[in-house]
Amino acid sequence: MTVVQRERMPGAQQRALKRAIMLTWLTLGYLVIDTTLLFLVKGNSQAMQVAWIQDLLALVPPLSFLVGTRVLARRASKRFPYGFHQAMDVSHFLSATALLGFGGFLFVQSAMSLLNAQRPDIGLMVIFGFEIWHGWLMVAVLVAGAIPPLILGRMKIEPAKQLHNKVLFTDSKMNKADWTSSLAAVVGVLGVGVGIWWADAVAAIIISLDILWDGIRNLWASLSSLIDSTPDALGESKPHPLPAQVNRYLLGLSWVKEAGCRVREEGQVFHVEAFVVPTHPETIAVDSLIKARDGCRELDWKIYDVVVAPVDELPGLLTTDT
Repeated sequence: MTVVQRERMPGAQQRALKRAIMLTWLTLGYLVIDTTLLFLVKGNSQAMQVAWIQDLLALVPPLSFLVGTRVLARRASKRFPYGFHQAMDVSHFLSATALLGFGGFLFVQSAMSLLNAQRPDIGLMVIFGFEIWHGWLMVAVLVAGAIPPLILGRMKIEPAKQLHNKVLFTDSKMNKADWTSSLAAVVGVLGVGVGIWWADAVAAIIISLDILWDGIRNLWASLSSLIDSTPDALGESKPHPLPAQVNRYLLGLSWVKEAGCRVREEGQVFHVEAFVVPTHPETIAVDSLIKARDGCRELDWKIYDVVVAPVDELPGLLTTDT
């Protein structure tokens, strides 16, 4: 028996989604201001240019989240019977590809600058009649810009866990780790100020490697969902507990001898195919299958689509953990 669950989220998840959307808009507002300031003060510093591009790329995950939430809200149709939940995975994949591509390009560019011994020139500038070293403005913008992502990143983690949303979760992790790139850029600029010309290029390489790592991590997470791997707990390498919970529920039914399931992760919801071996196959009733299906559906709001199939023996490669 199969049924598609009501698409409305529980109250707690609805509130988490509203909070996540608000935080995402705040992130975009911060990034617009920060990228503008970085562009105005970056000069010809390689580290500053890479930091500026990194902030431009940081616009991609929150934009992907906002677009994904709009698309997945569309109702299922005959042409798209499973709905549009994987729109979140597709947007996640596209943002990861952008991070990976630009990260690789910036790494090569920064490495070439180091090999060619390109020396950045960070001179003086006059502000309100006072001569100020340009590097101090760069450092001030970098330090000030490192604080909001730390706060926003921490605030996004809880709604990301409530929604089981990988895009929001990885965005929060990237925000929390953003200070390391800012620190590398600060060290690079100050290094140039004390005569260590290569510090700028090395800082740029470190930042580009950070972008590359974000791209690799996000690409793997998005592909694992798109190719229907067994769902993992959010941000962990261990299996998600929901498949085992489904098995425990089914095995708790008096007429079920064995049970196993296949679970596909589509965006932030799960599609469950459950298989049961009845104790007495000849007496299995349709009502029993309907109740089993409804019971699985009520275990968690993330169980969006459920199929319960009676079989004489369990197929291979099922999750049978309890």
